Amino acid sequence: MTPLLEVSHVTYSYHTLSGETTALSDITFSVDEGEFLVIVGPSGCGKSTLLSLLSGLIPTEQGSIRLSHTPFIKHQTDIGYMLQKDHLFEWRTVYKNVILGLEIQKKETPENLAHVEQMLKDYGLISFKNARPSELSGGMRQRAALIRTLALDPSLLLLDEPFSALDYQTRLNVCDDVYSIIKKERKTAILVTHDLSEAISMADRILILSKRPACIRQILSVHFSDPKMPPMQRRQAPEFKHYFNEIWKELNTNG
Repeated sequence: MTPLLEVSHVTYSYHTLSGETTALSDITFSVDEGEFLVIVGPSGCGKSTLLSLLSGLIPTEQGSIRLSHTPFIKHQTDIGYMLQKDHLFEWRTVYKNVILGLEIQKKETPENLAHVEQMLKDYGLISFKNARPSELSGGMRQRAALIRTLALDPSLLLLDEPFSALDYQTRLNVCDDVYSIIKKERKTAILVTHDLSEAISMADRILILSKRPACIRQILSVHFSDPKMPPMQRRQAPEFKHYFNEIWKELNTNG
């Protein structure tokens, strides 16, 4: 399969008056089209820094990032970024929130608006189209935020701990929702999370980072008996414990 994203020997350091701190060291990996990659690692190891590089929010210092085999800089508008908070605007209706990106990029074409309308129907928000964000549950707000991101039809979707602000029960349900939406829309996605159970339940592969300066310790392929098994069912599958123990061991091994 041809990689959609290629990250080659990326190194990044933070520069301050007191000196230089290396956050990422010689990071190399690829992501195939339609794949769901999850990145895990110790707290403060540089997971969010890596996502910022992939989104184009900060430039690479060493190495290269290529999307669809061409220099990354040409594709920054082809990347969707879903943050920890939904950032829905209370003064706009749910519909006006989900088409915000289309407004900004002047892409309010009949085809794009029809796609948004269909996603609102498919993912249970059509009856809240004219509601305010405060009228939505936490899970519904995250679905709205995801639809807003998908409205621009990005080739690559980046998710920076998008469930972290939710209570545990809602988090489990939204995890299933977001996974099913991404798979149905056939999107390539990269999720950063500190929750190992969440990682195993959603990933096709898991990239395990070391402590700072982060390097790749292992890239683990995840396989369950039923490839279409949703995240909640994966957590109860016999393979789940094996993957959890393997990742836990890798994260807690020195060297």
